[in-house]
Order: sequence, then C-alpha cells, then structure tokens
Amino acid sequence: LARRVRDAELSQAAERDGLKSMRSWLGGHCRLSAAAAARVVGNGRVLAHLPALAEAHDAGLVSAEQVAVAATALTPERLAAAVEQGVELGEVDAVLTGLAVEQPHTDFVHAVRHYLSRLDPDGPEPDPTEGRRLSLAKHADGTLSGRFELDAVGGEKLQAALESFVQADRPAGHERSRAQRLGDALVQLCDTSLAAGRLPTLRTVKAHLAVVIDLDDLAGTATGPEAARMGFGAVISAARARWLACDSTVSRVVFGPDGAPLDLGREQRLADRHLRRAVELRDGGCVFAGCHAPTWWAEVHHLVHWLDGGETNLQNSALLCERHHTQVHHGFRVERQPDGRWRTWRPDGTEIGVPSPLLQPAA
Repeated sequence: LARRVRDAELSQAAERDGLKSMRSWLGGHCRLSAAAAARVVGNGRVLAHLPALAEAHDAGLVSAEQVAVAATALTPERLAAAVEQGVELGEVDAVLTGLAVEQPHTDFVHAVRHYLSRLDPDGPEPDPTEGRRLSLAKHADGTLSGRFELDAVGGEKLQAALESFVQADRPAGHERSRAQRLGDALVQLCDTSLAAGRLPTLRTVKAHLAVVIDLDDLAGTATGPEAARMGFGAVISAARARWLACDSTVSRVVFGPDGAPLDLGREQRLADRHLRRAVELRDGGCVFAGCHAPTWWAEVHHLVHWLDGGETNLQNSALLCERHHTQVHHGFRVERQPDGRWRTWRPDGTEIGVPSPLLQPAA
C-alpha cells in the first residue's frame, strides 16, 4: 500500500481529484484516520529514499513507530535541503538503520533530530510554537479524548488558567480526584469563554453550543435517549438537551415555507444566518467528494451562480470548504441527488468516486 501511495503522490493523483495531498485523499476515499494516512504517506517516502531501513522494517527488525520518526526527515523541503548540501542519503540510511536495529528508541529519535538540526545549523532560533500539538478523538458515544504537546510558555499559560478554576472551587469534603477537577476546570474555562462572547466569529456566526432537537422531545418529560444532535455530531438525550436549554436561546428551524426565511430571492446575494444554519444542518460539512471539512471551515456556495441568475435559497446552496469552493469556480462541479447524496465531477466531466456507506440508511 505504501508503495502504491508513493506512486500516486508522485503522479499528483490527489490534486487530480481536487484534494491537496495524499493524506487528505486517503482519509476521504479509504476511510483512514489522519494519523494512519500520514503514516502510510511517510512510509512510502521511506521506502523510496531509505531502502535499507524499509527492508529492516519488512523483516520485523524496525518498528512502524521508528519508520514514522524517520519519515519526518523526508518531507519535500528537507529532501531539497539535503540535495542542496550534498548529503548522501545512502549513508544516512545506513546509520539510521543500524541505530534503529541495535539501539534504544530514544537514541534513534535523538539521531534523527540531530540530522535535522545539521540540515540548518545556522538557521534562526526554532519557533517554540512549531511543537504544539492537540489531537482530539470523538468516540461512538459522543465522549471526547485527546492528547496534546505544548511548549514551556504555552504550558504555563494553560496551567495558570486551569489552576484558577481548580483552586476557586474546592468545597470541603470533596472527593473528586485531581484529574477529575482538572477536567472540570477545562470545561468551565470553555463555558466562561463562550459566555463572554469575545471568541472569534466563524462565518458570520458567534462561537456557540448548538443542539438540534424535535419540538415534541424538547417540550416532553421523558428522558428520550439519543433524541438530540449537537453541532459537532454528538448525540445526547432529550433530558440533557432540556438542561442545556435552561440557559440558552431556543430557535425554530423548519425546512419549508412556514419556518425561518430560507428563500432570500434575488435581491440578497449572501446567505444570512438563517439560511446558513439550514445549509449546515442539511449538509453537515463540505460536500465535495472525499472531503470531511467541518461546517465552520465552509462557505455557502450558489450552485447556479448569483451572477447567472441563481437565487439565494436552500435548494441552490451547497456547503464547501475554501479550497473546494475555489475548485468549483475553476471547473469542478457538485450536484445534489434526489436521495440527498452529493456527487462531484472533474473539469473533464469524469466523476470522482467515493466508497459507498458501510451501512445503508433504513428505508
């Protein structure tokens, strides 16, 4: 797989399908996670440039984690720097393979970092923010877990903010662990930031907690498991939604002539917040084949361009991320089918295929 992905990367197959990289292509067309896609792409580069290390990996002498570490030295920019400085990759391959097979993993990591530092020995002081990472994983029940890495200053800022909430709420006799109280503090920090209303505005909409629930469930008294859907896809009970509604603005959204003004006609070119909300609820993110960009990255696109007489309404709207909105204005085409699915065509008229859903919706 890694070799075939490498061949596809060199032939710019992802760009032909309107995507930016093979990592994004693998995520959209092969259902790989971002981490798995990056690993396959990186391993393909290792196979091409470090054959000895690749052979040791195939023989079970080198771990996938070590290959992934080596792949960080094989980005296009770093390969170009190596060529410019006359670095012989064969020698690098031999040294790294020996370290990977014979030495502890930490020594191997230090060796790769040393090599990278020698590529630019006189460069500027490294930007500490380059090491910042935050990965979030949503589970089937809607819960969220993650891991992060922060530079020293960024870490101090986070600790200072969280500790203020931890120390401000220490009731006598509490039994919650330190880890639980830090989790509480993180949620409270988010609550405070959202309530202050000073977060950046996303596509004309202030950052907020969104819950979609049928009116009957909201007005009822039953617990109603899995009755409401939140903005990032989590599913919660009707009871939980009612709890959130106690301190929220409740808006009615009806897909029809009796609800919010979804049809803005010809006089208004840009979608207002009512139409944008309806498009977000319908599309759920960028509709371009293979793209999973969320709603807050996306723009409302006129399927029939406004300058060509297209109206500003739900039927003539599609949610597209900035990259694919540009692609559609340069020859690509998206179209919504009667069953609600979206299809995408290249400028040459051929369709971009995506795998069928693993589970077909119930009739």
